[in-house]
Amino acid sequence: MWDDRFEVIVRPYLGFLPEDAPFTQELDMRDAGLDSLGIVDLLIEIENSYEVKFTDDALSLETFSTPGALWRTVSGLRAATVS
Repeated sequence: MWDDRFEVIVRPYLGFLPEDAPFTQELDMRDAGLDSLGIVDLLIEIENSYEVKFTDDALSLETFSTPGALWRTVSGLRAATVS
């Protein structure tokens, strides 16, 4: 599971997700309001917050499809940065 700040970073980009709705690993972020401009802004915010750089192969709609997919990518980038 992700750390506490991950949901705080991602949730504002999900304009169709009610405040009291659960933020789950399987949540469809596009259905919840994440659009292409939001993806770019979210990408920048995650890179700055987690001090990572998204690689070309991580820049796909699949990466931003669900919180689980995005967190797996962020975790992998963080692990690569530490190595």
